[in-house]
Amino acid sequence: MSFNQRQPSNDFEKMKQDLDKALKMIGPFFVLLILVVGTYTSFYTVEPDEEAVVIRLGKFTGTNSPGLHFKIPLGVDEVIKVKTKRVLQEEFGFRTASTSRRVTQYRDGKDMDVESLMLTGDLNVADVEWAVQYRIADPFKYIFQVAEPIQTVRDVSESIMRRVVGDRSVSETLTTGKVEIETTAQELMQSVLNKYDIGIQIISVKLQDVNPPQVVKASFNEVNEAKQEQEKAINEAEGAYNKVIPEARGKAEKQISQAEGFSIELINRAQGNVAKFEEILKEYQRAPKITKKRIYLETMESLYKNFDDITIIDTKIKGVLPVYNGQLTGGGK
Repeated sequence: MSFNQRQPSNDFEKMKQDLDKALKMIGPFFVLLILVVGTYTSFYTVEPDEEAVVIRLGKFTGTNSPGLHFKIPLGVDEVIKVKTKRVLQEEFGFRTASTSRRVTQYRDGKDMDVESLMLTGDLNVADVEWAVQYRIADPFKYIFQVAEPIQTVRDVSESIMRRVVGDRSVSETLTTGKVEIETTAQELMQSVLNKYDIGIQIISVKLQDVNPPQVVKASFNEVNEAKQEQEKAINEAEGAYNKVIPEARGKAEKQISQAEGFSIELINRAQGNVAKFEEILKEYQRAPKITKKRIYLETMESLYKNFDDITIIDTKIKGVLPVYNGQLTGGGK
């Protein structure tokens, strides 16, 4: 009976000894494993297009730039990596199905009509597709300021685009007002997001396709064609007007200039004749006979220059040329 009473005690001691030996063998392995895991989880790498937000025991401690960094392991430090250098994009009215280097294919869907159908300022409906490009400027605000930052960007973008399109006519939205709509929408979106303080910067707003709804597209195209024909006729009329009117004005100004020049010429000639007459009068008054003879000779000289063939013979001389006998009269030809 004493042997049976000692046997359990010996078995227990043996098991205890075996357990102690196992713990002595496994203990260093666990310590080594903890050291390896702790060392491995103490370092992390931030990619060039990222920033790391460090949370220590639930409290924000700061951000780290790209590179290799240390953190307290075993869940003390939590690191959240955010793509701050990458330009992100949200699409409205369409979704990009696949993107290659040259071509982007779009996937249409009926649920996207809710995003793109808008009422313009002149109470028409336009199907507006656009894309918003943005980047994360402050990773901490992006993560903790709002619960769903991407959905917030989408809601703000859709609200602002409806407001901007609603301030313009449908023709302006479809044609000449696209650049202004993009610029105004970007400024207003950034202003609203700054008030929310969610750390997002709007890079650009790009209108993709702006069309009338499919139901009225054919009729709308006919109206546009009629307007284009009207504008073409107006432009042609304005072109003809701009061609004829300046030409007529030019001719009128030319005739006026010629008349003014002719008038000035006549006045100057008359003034010159008067001045010449006054000079001759002065000379005549000094020597009347000489001046009278000089005037007579100058007048005869100017008259005879107009004849190509003329012979002047003194009437007192006779028989100089027999051919002229009987044909000459005083001072005749």
